[in-house]
Amino acid sequence: MGIFDFLAGQFIDVIHWVDDTRDTMVFRFEREGHEIKYGAKLTVREGQAAVFIHEGQLADVFTPGLYMLETNNMPIMTSLQHWDHGFNSPFKSEIYFVNTNRFTDLKWGTKNPIMLRDPEFGPTRIRAFGTYSIKVADPALFLKEIVGTDGEFTMDEISFQIRNIIVQEFSQAITKSGIPVLDMAANTGEVGKLVAQAITGTIAQYGLELPELYIENISLPPEVEKALDTRTSRGITGNLDDHMKYKAAEAMGQGGAMDQSMGMGFGAGMGMNMAQQMGGAMAPGVQAAPAAGMAPPPPPVEHVWHLAVNGQTTGPFSKADLGRMASSGELTRETHVWTAGQDGWKKAGDVQELAQLFTIMPPPPPPAM
Repeated sequence: MGIFDFLAGQFIDVIHWVDDTRDTMVFRFEREGHEIKYGAKLTVREGQAAVFIHEGQLADVFTPGLYMLETNNMPIMTSLQHWDHGFNSPFKSEIYFVNTNRFTDLKWGTKNPIMLRDPEFGPTRIRAFGTYSIKVADPALFLKEIVGTDGEFTMDEISFQIRNIIVQEFSQAITKSGIPVLDMAANTGEVGKLVAQAITGTIAQYGLELPELYIENISLPPEVEKALDTRTSRGITGNLDDHMKYKAAEAMGQGGAMDQSMGMGFGAGMGMNMAQQMGGAMAPGVQAAPAAGMAPPPPPVEHVWHLAVNGQTTGPFSKADLGRMASSGELTRETHVWTAGQDGWKKAGDVQELAQLFTIMPPPPPPAM
């Protein structure tokens, strides 16, 4: 065997890639000098694409199948090499295998809370997280825009950028949707579709597509969740006044039970009354001082009276005056009297306030002996 046959046999004649990882997106097929033998066999498996780079320029892209590397199935390479006819000598080219399978169960989440205006809670903050899947839709564009000359490109190298795009689009979609915070859990599917549609145009510029995006949870800040749980436990639906009353009672140490605080107030009142009674019993003749904060009752209203005698009206007279007149006989039970607020003239004996003037009269004196 001649030396040239020996050298020819050293060049690559079988080109393929078996991925033994779960996160490799692009793998460069390494060969010293990147020399490829004319007529070499190229095997591209399902979920792969092979991209040829010739002298820094993007050349042919091969989809799944078995290929003999010849001029008839390498049109771009043939044009770049100016091959007018078949060639037998090796040629130099870099070969990149691109994984076109879906990369699933990738995580995304809001690093910082998203501010939005809720119709019920007003300005509030929310957090969200979920999963997504991604795949390479255009191997040549992905290699050109993202990978460059990286010999082994993994999902971790681009996942951070994708997460940022998802969070940005999620923030815009959730604020424009107008969905109340309390209804978001029931509309995560709808929100997820809005976000996926918004992201599609952006990542398509990288040669990628987003087959799936899921929102697993949308949560409120702990303070809002605590207030919501408290309000739910009280059965209050939007009544802020009742809620504030409940919080005031809870702050007094009553555990939120308003009836217990009312009972304690009633008991405290009974205790003060008992203290006043005991003070009166211990010190006869000494009037207990009114409890602090309690105003004395208003004095009774003193009525003045008018009398109707023989068709003439006399007065006004005080009750003391009427008492002396009753003693002297000028005022009897049959005398008609009137005072402000009374409905017409009445007999003095029929007015409860004046009837007692006639019951304290001394009995008639005993007969003379």
